[in-house]
Amino acid sequence: MKKFITIFTIATLILVAGCGKDKAASTDNAPAIAVKVSTPSAEDSTFLSASGKIEAVQNANLSTRMMGYVTDTYVNVGDKVSKGQLLLSINNADISAQSAQVTASITEAKAAFKNAEKDYNRFKALYEQNSASQKEMDDITANYEMAKARLEAANQMKNQVNAQLAYSNISAPFSGVITGKFINKGDMANPGMPLISMETPGKFQVTALVPESEITKIKDGTTANVLVKSTNQLLTGTVTEVSSSAKNTGGQYLVKVVLDKTDKKLLSGMYTSVQFPIENSKETNLILIPENALIKQGQLTGIYTIGNENVAILRWLRTGKTFGDKVQVLSGLAANEQFIVSAEGKLYNGAKVSIQ
Repeated sequence: MKKFITIFTIATLILVAGCGKDKAASTDNAPAIAVKVSTPSAEDSTFLSASGKIEAVQNANLSTRMMGYVTDTYVNVGDKVSKGQLLLSINNADISAQSAQVTASITEAKAAFKNAEKDYNRFKALYEQNSASQKEMDDITANYEMAKARLEAANQMKNQVNAQLAYSNISAPFSGVITGKFINKGDMANPGMPLISMETPGKFQVTALVPESEITKIKDGTTANVLVKSTNQLLTGTVTEVSSSAKNTGGQYLVKVVLDKTDKKLLSGMYTSVQFPIENSKETNLILIPENALIKQGQLTGIYTIGNENVAILRWLRTGKTFGDKVQVLSGLAANEQFIVSAEGKLYNGAKVSIQ
């Protein structure tokens, strides 16, 4: 019996060893995935990055100071307009009536002033000849001054009515392109309500918001790099304005960068990443890796590195700011470690790889 058990045990061990060899042979014979590798680039952090948005240097949202129904609109989105061109009209019947009343008041005031002026000149001559008393001269002078003041008041009222009429006829303040129309014929226009937006194409700027911890590092006149996120275009521009207050921008400081002239297609509203050159950065070197090499699973971000015996190892990272098409690595990857940039097959943790 003992002999039978011994023989059975030996046979079992031989079988298990054979299966292990087969499994190992199967693993060893799995084809390696061809990959390309790289090492992180270490760059001197003499710049800081901020998100921004492109807009035309010259732009306007047109509104009115009066309430009334829109009688007609003369432009559509995309139309080119010239300075002074009529864009929109608002019902101004009541203001036109006021204008007629003011015109009549001016005519009346002019007639009264002329009459008072004649009396004043006549009594002035008599007074100089001692033919009129001081009291009479004072009364005529006061009447003359009051007539003059009434005429001036009527003229100023005319100017006020003309200003109101101007707000009933919205004209282009400069030559450009209509970018938005927010009201139609028959709608009610209200004071301060945006009616039409327009801009002058060809010259663009980027407005970026910079936190208070870094705003003092940005200087007027410096050159900044601007990456247009939607098209991956890299542009250059000049810092023309650095805000000194964050009262109305939620603690962020507004910085404007006027873009250099380019033949690349730009549209207002495109989002950008702006890199500002700075001095005396607290960081010495940045570890940067291409964004397209990252592996994202939910809230986790990782990258495949090369382990012992050329196997892919998934390494989780803590990332920082984005600089163009590269991402800063805060921890999880050393500057001299290789990572996989691309693969000719599907990678997984522990997969055999062949470095090209």
